[in-house]
Amino acid sequence: MISTYEELLASGTELLALDARAVRTSIEVVAGLTPADLDAPTPCAGWTLRDLLEHMIVQHYGFAAAARGESDLALWKPQPLGDDPIGEYRAAAEHVLATFAEPGVLERQFPLPEVRDGIVIPAPLAISFHFIDYIVHAWDVARALGQTVEFDADLLSAGLPVAEAVPRGPERERPGSSFAPEVALPEASGLDRILAVLGRAPGWPE
Repeated sequence: MISTYEELLASGTELLALDARAVRTSIEVVAGLTPADLDAPTPCAGWTLRDLLEHMIVQHYGFAAAARGESDLALWKPQPLGDDPIGEYRAAAEHVLATFAEPGVLERQFPLPEVRDGIVIPAPLAISFHFIDYIVHAWDVARALGQTVEFDADLLSAGLPVAEAVPRGPERERPGSSFAPEVALPEASGLDRILAVLGRAPGWPE
């Protein structure tokens, strides 16, 4: 079972498989929404479920573009949902998973124009970002729908060191930060620990 960030980054195809599992769980959760749910609040401060889905969709396409070496920031700009949000989300998720499954993807460099004014990083590091995002976003959607989401222990064991590696400090307090300041829950474990480290209150909306 992967327990350090270094092990995850060195795991190659296992990292890809873990990412795919997180994304497929998000597909299952999104499949449970109805049009009436799109205006529901989410654990992402100030975002409705519609906002969150638009973000999740464009992030899939953005990471797929990065895997192809494309660095155009416009590719990361969310677009309004159409009439079939579930189908749109599934198409975006399947697109990035197919791109990540291409031969040699782990040897590529990924440009991420949204991060620190544009960085180019090795594929495993970029894919780890995508992996942790979709653990957390699957939970975000589930909570917005008043549901829960479950992940296997090995996936959470691999996700925790990624969460722990996300920089803390004042930048998390800035508007538009990807993650809020860490929530103090010293006894938390598993998914709750990941959520707390990344600024989510596991008991949201309480």
